Amino acid sequence: MAHPRAGQRAQESDLIDVDELVAAYYDRTPDPADPDQMVVFGTSGHRGSSLDTKFNELHIAATTQAIVEYRAAQGIDGPLFIAKDTHGLSIPAWRTAIEVLAGNGVETLAEREDEYTPTPALSRAIIRYNREHEAQADGIVVTPSHNPPRDGGFKYNPPNGGPADTDATKAIAARANALMADPSGIRRVAYERADVHRYDYRTPYCRELGTALDFDAIKAAGLRHGADPMGGAAVQYWEFLADMGLPIEVVNATVDPRWAFMTLDTDGKIRMDCSSPDAMASLVQQRDRYTVATGNDADADRHGIVTPDAGLMNPNAYLAVAINYLYSHRKGWSPDAGIGKTLVSSSLIDKVAAKLGRRLVEVPVGFKWFVPGLMSGDIGFGGEESAGASFLDMEGRTWTTDKDGILLALLASEIIAVTGQTPSEHYALLESAFGRSFYARVDADADREQKARLGRLSPDDVSVRELAGEPITAVLSHAPGNGAAIGGIKVTTQNAWFAARPSGTEDKYKIYAESLVGADHLAQVQAAARDLVDAALG
Repeated sequence: MAHPRAGQRAQESDLIDVDELVAAYYDRTPDPADPDQMVVFGTSGHRGSSLDTKFNELHIAATTQAIVEYRAAQGIDGPLFIAKDTHGLSIPAWRTAIEVLAGNGVETLAEREDEYTPTPALSRAIIRYNREHEAQADGIVVTPSHNPPRDGGFKYNPPNGGPADTDATKAIAARANALMADPSGIRRVAYERADVHRYDYRTPYCRELGTALDFDAIKAAGLRHGADPMGGAAVQYWEFLADMGLPIEVVNATVDPRWAFMTLDTDGKIRMDCSSPDAMASLVQQRDRYTVATGNDADADRHGIVTPDAGLMNPNAYLAVAINYLYSHRKGWSPDAGIGKTLVSSSLIDKVAAKLGRRLVEVPVGFKWFVPGLMSGDIGFGGEESAGASFLDMEGRTWTTDKDGILLALLASEIIAVTGQTPSEHYALLESAFGRSFYARVDADADREQKARLGRLSPDDVSVRELAGEPITAVLSHAPGNGAAIGGIKVTTQNAWFAARPSGTEDKYKIYAESLVGADHLAQVQAAARDLVDAALG
C-alpha cells in the first residue's frame, strides 16, 4: 500500500540533519563482531547509514585498505580513479578513501571537491585509460545510487570498468572486516598532505558520447529535451552537454544533500529512483513542456523516460524500445551481438529478440553479469529491469561497462529525431504486435536472516504445480544465459512468471511478476508468489 503522501513534495520533517549525519560518520565506531555493522557488499557495493553505524569512517578506511591490498594481489599497478556523488556522506567517505590510497602510495586520480562524477563517467575513464596503457587502472565510486539521503555507498570497479564480481567483493569485504577488528593494518595520511592528481572526467565523457549516439540528428530535429539530474552527479554533465549545442534544458540544477525538492517515493521515503512515478512526480507534471523529459538517480547510472503522450514509461517498456531501435540502427555492430537482459525483465524483450533474430542472454540481477559481453562485443546491449543499461558505441566498441543513465536518456532524443516517434509511441507498436504486458515489482521488509533464507530457495521448495490457474513450466534457481545462481527463484508458466529474491542494497525482499493475460491475472500471480515467500520465510 502506498504511503498517503507518496508523490507529494517532501516536508521539513522528512529531511535529514546533514550535520548530524556527518558527525555520526566520524564519531560512531562500528562493532566488527556485530553482523549488522560489518562491511557487506550487495549487488553494487557496501551501503548503509552512519546513523545506524553501518557506514562510518572505519568502514571506509578498512574497505579502501582492503581494495589496495586486493589490487596489489591481482597485479593491478596503474592509477586508481575515484569519484563521488552528491549524498551527504559521499565527500567524507571520498576524503577518507583518498587518505588511505595516499598512505599506501597509490596513484590517485580524482575530481575536485566541488565536482561530482556519475558512475558511467568513471567506467568510461577506466576503459579509455586501459586501452592506452599497459599498467591497468581501476576505480572506486562513492555513491549509494538512488538510496535515501541518509545513506552512503562505496563500490569498487576493477580494470574492466564495471562492477566488481562476487569473488572480488567477497575477498575485499572479508579483509575489510578483519581490518576493522585490527585497524593497525590501515595506512593513511592526512587529506591535506595526500598526493592527488585532479582529473577531468566530464569533458572527455561528454564529447565522446557522440561516438555512441547520433548527436547530429538530435541537434537537427528541433526537439526539446528536459533533463532532470534529480539533485545528483549528472547536473554538471547535462549543463556541459547543453553548452555543446544539444537541445537540452536542465530542469532543476539544485544540489541539496537533504533533497528537500523531491517528491516522496511510494513508501514515503525520499529516494532518487527515476523509475518510480512517485519519485518522478514533479517531472511528470511538466511533461507537456518537452518533446521528451528524462531523470537520473544520484550517480546517473539509471534513467527515467517521460513523454507527453504517456508520462513516465515503465523501465521494461523503454528497454524493449531501445533494443528494437538500436539493433535496427547500429550498422557497425556485429550481426552476432546478442541481447543481454536480467531474468526479472519483461518477457516482451524475448519477443523483440526473436523478431530481430538475435540471441538472448538472460542473466541474474546485477549489471556485473553483462560486463564480459560488453567488453568483448558478444552482446551489444545489456539492460536491467531497474532502469539501468548500457550499449556499444556506433562502431561496436565498448562504451561503458557500468550502467549509463545519461546515455539511455539521450537515446530517447535520438529515437525521436531519427524516427519521428516518441519511445512510448514505439512501445505501443510493440504491444500491438506482441500483446500487452502487465508487469510490477513489490517490495517487503526483510531482515538479514530472512533475506538469507530467501536467497537459498531452490526448485525443491516449490511443491505446487500451478501458478494463477496455469501449469508451471519451469522453476529456475540459475540463469539460463550463464548458469549463475539467481539468489532466489523464478517460476514460469506459458503466460506469466514471478521471481523472488532478496535486495542486495536494502533490508527488503523483492517479488517481480508479469502477466500477458491481464491486470487481474497479475494480481493472482503476485498473491501466489507472496504465499510461497511467506512460507519460506516462516
